[in-house]
Amino acid sequence: MTKLLIAEDDPAISMLEQDYLELEGFEVTVVGNGQLAVTEALTGQYALILLDLMLPGCNGYDVCRMIRDKVDVPILMVTARTELVDKVRGLGLGADDYIAKPFDPAELVARVKSHLSRYARLTGAAHEEQEVITVGDLRIFPQSRRVFKGEQEIKMPNREFSLLQYLAEHPNMVFSKEKLFETIWGYDYVGDSATVTVHIGRVRDKIEDDPAHPKIIETVWGAGYRLNRA
Repeated sequence: MTKLLIAEDDPAISMLEQDYLELEGFEVTVVGNGQLAVTEALTGQYALILLDLMLPGCNGYDVCRMIRDKVDVPILMVTARTELVDKVRGLGLGADDYIAKPFDPAELVARVKSHLSRYARLTGAAHEEQEVITVGDLRIFPQSRRVFKGEQEIKMPNREFSLLQYLAEHPNMVFSKEKLFETIWGYDYVGDSATVTVHIGRVRDKIEDDPAHPKIIETVWGAGYRLNRA
């Protein structure tokens, strides 16, 4: 079931939002202040966040600023403040949409569904189940370029992900640093195979239970690296 987070301090409005969204089959969590919104957003694995602007303790702008770079899901601001400058500021902080109060609940639901569908298309999430690569407790989704260790998503820059994906797609094979550098970075990239060593270390820090004694990506001394997969 798709999980949504509502950050709204007005119980009447949050109840209205929750009721309509639950009728559409969503699982909804409601929080009433900014601090709880940040905590839930960063730990709850939500698919979309409805964020009121005027939250007590920590306003919606601050919440958006604190979570935007860490949570890659649609953020919809819901607020009575409709001045253009408020909209521009919210969108500039990374909000994906702006819904003015009072709102039609049917429109709110339609906006939520639209953003979820758009996000799924952009990330390829609709195809993840068919394209997952499993390595122990790691799940690698090539199309959406996402990695999960257990239920926790691991954020990886482009080169780190490409390196992990390549090794995972060729399990139990040994690749030299030179071969990995040519494949991932290309001949024209300014650098050398030492770059591979640095990136292997970064990937290990994120996926290994004990990076000092790696079990997933093994160093084969004098030859290169191998990703172990049963």
